[in-house]
Amino acid sequence: MKRVLFLCTGNSCRSQMAEAIVNARMGAEWQAVSAGTKPAGYIHPKALAALAEIGIQHEGQSKLADDFKGADFDLVVTVCDSAAEECPVWLGKGKKVHHSFPDPALTDDLNDFRAVRDDIEKVMLTLLKESV
Repeated sequence: MKRVLFLCTGNSCRSQMAEAIVNARMGAEWQAVSAGTKPAGYIHPKALAALAEIGIQHEGQSKLADDFKGADFDLVVTVCDSAAEECPVWLGKGKKVHHSFPDPALTDDLNDFRAVRDDIEKVMLTLLKESV
């Protein structure tokens, strides 16, 4: 089974949604985890609501990126520009990819969470299918 790490700043929205979507949709091929460079300590309720709307019940927790130093991943994906700047070099194994998604927490509008969720699902599932 391949492993992917999604990195973000707060690990409360985008990286959590990516982790949940990959584990729900591609769990037979990929194991996804997520972390933040400055974890918020919670998962945004609207991120959880947006996931629930597509049948995904996510029970993750906000984690620190440093917790995964030394862990082997096939792919490390930064999903926000801040995380890409703060983690310019991934010292562990794994190919690094960057794809920035807007932060829906900035507007706190459920429609923005839905749009980011849908974009993450389309982009990340395509990326991982091509990496199998």
